[in-house]
Amino acid sequence: MFGFLKKNKDESKAPAPKADSEILFEVKVMIQPTPNPNAFKFIVNREVKARGNTTFNSKDECGSVELASKLFDVPGVVQLYLFDNVITVTLDPNVDMMQTEDQIMQIIKDNILAHNPNFADQNEDLEKKRRENLSPELKQIEEILDRTIRPGLQGDGGDVEVLALDNNELTIRYQGACGSCPSSTMGTLMAIESILRDEFDPDISVTPL
Repeated sequence: MFGFLKKNKDESKAPAPKADSEILFEVKVMIQPTPNPNAFKFIVNREVKARGNTTFNSKDECGSVELASKLFDVPGVVQLYLFDNVITVTLDPNVDMMQTEDQIMQIIKDNILAHNPNFADQNEDLEKKRRENLSPELKQIEEILDRTIRPGLQGDGGDVEVLALDNNELTIRYQGACGSCPSSTMGTLMAIESILRDEFDPDISVTPL
């Protein structure tokens, strides 16, 4: 009888509330699909990339970014795109997302607190210099894309890179989740071309590389 009462008394105890420090450092990760069936956004309650965005296509490109390097150890990971508080992971089409989801989430949770969102990114300096040396026409195109197209692409875990303007033909390259997304060659491409024809040149054509 007394054992029964003791058991109920113990079970009635409420769990101890988390300390403020535990709540502060608790890492939460949410997964969202992207228009690319092989790419998924891992949204973290921590900053991943303080400025701009970075694409890694292999472990060798990660350098000192240990979080990215460890993610490439997950079988089937072929590309990472870091932007704001998002890590977009692109997988080999033959890999089952359900088999890798837990691994990816655990690596993020285990490494995000030690991750430096201000990590040195050579691409940032190169991009800044590239923009400074663009022709007036390409600068205008970049401004239009920054204002109209890129926010949506970045929200889906991707981006677009302007490569060249030859006469009225603009060559671009998709980044992140957009790189192997079927909609990139259809709806997205049509949207880019339509906006540039409306705001830049009615005769321009856009070709993805």
